Formats: sequence, C-alpha cells, structure tokens
Amino acid sequence: MKKKDKKLIIFGDSAFAEVACEYFTYDSEYEVVAFTVSQDFLDRPELFNLPVIAFENVEERYNIDEFEMFIAMTYSKLNRHRARIYYQAKDKGYKLANYISSRAILWPNARIGDNCFIFENNVIQPFVELGSNVILWSGNHIGHHSKINNHCFLASHVVVSGFVEIGEYCFIGVNATITNNLRIADDCLIGAGAMIVKNTVQGELYKGQVSKPDPLSVYEKFEMTQDEVD
Repeated sequence: MKKKDKKLIIFGDSAFAEVACEYFTYDSEYEVVAFTVSQDFLDRPELFNLPVIAFENVEERYNIDEFEMFIAMTYSKLNRHRARIYYQAKDKGYKLANYISSRAILWPNARIGDNCFIFENNVIQPFVELGSNVILWSGNHIGHHSKINNHCFLASHVVVSGFVEIGEYCFIGVNATITNNLRIADDCLIGAGAMIVKNTVQGELYKGQVSKPDPLSVYEKFEMTQDEVD
C-alpha cells in the first residue's frame, strides 16, 4: 500500500463513491477521511465507519488547505450533476484529486486535468490530453494525439483511435469504437457497441446494434432431448 500523505473527502455515498473509496484507499497516496453529500440527500451519519456530512458547510470542518476532494458521481443528466458539484467544490476552494490506477498505462507526456478517475487497464497513448472531471472506467484505449474535453464519462473497453477529439459532457458506452481523425461534438451519447466513423453533431444520440434472439433455440440447434437438458 502506498504511503498516505494526503487527506481526501469524497463527495457522494453511492456505489461509485464506495468504489472510489476502495481505490483511493488501496492504490493511492490519499487517506479517505469523510464523505459529503448535499443536505437534502444526507440520510445516514456514516459510511465505512467514516462520517457523512453536509456539503453546504463541509469547509467548516475540513479546511481547504489540509484536505482535498473527489467528486464521485457518474453520468446522470449527461454529466451535468457531476459538473455542478465540481464547480461548487472549486468555488469553496478545494483542490480536486485525481485517481490513476497503478495498473493503467499513462504515457508521460499525456496531460490530465483535475477530478479525473482512471481505472485499471486503461491505455493512454502519447500526446493525449484529458480535460477535467473525466471518468475512464476499466480497459479503455485512448489513441495518440486524441483529446477528451471536460466532464466526460467513458464506460469500459471503449476504443478511441488517434487524432480524435471528444467534446464536453459526452458519454461513451461499453465497447464503443471511434475511428481516426474524428470530432465527437459536445453533449453526444454514444451507446454500447456503437461504431462512429463520421463527425457528430452536438446533442446526437447513437445507439449500438442490439442483438435479438434467433428463432431457433440452443436446444434445437444442438438437437438436445429433454433428458439431455435435465
């Protein structure tokens, strides 16, 4: 376990907040000391034996000069909720922490903003630029000279080819593929398994191909009797 020389507050108490706490605890220099949520959603005093306190006055208890914060929210309202809290935390004066898995490959000349979370098995090639408040779930490939702008969320095993730019507030679903030299405009949602081969327009939604069951069952295909099934 890495030496703990920084103290962290996590905004949120959802499943992502729980996951973030695990990763920060076992694979970072941060010690998680508390969770914080908006007053209207404060419905329990503790999580993992750590206090859960109201965000509205968090700085009164945790000084901005001694504690950092991570906003552990997913992509609801096309990442707008996470962005709103991101800006509110910065307005309070908090430095926002990054998590980069020790099992990710991040090329030394890649640039990254703040409040980014990069899970294991991400490959971030040379000359990549990540904005702030970007979430990269497990196993993505971000090709050379590509740029992901602020407030984006990429689910697992997305392929972003070289010289791609992804605009702000985008969501890219599991196993989506974006080919070379493209611009994904702001506010696009690229569904799971979709393949993008042309530039997009702001606010477009792309659905991946959904598999449908074949009329032939597996039992019929393999000519299985009921006795063999049982």
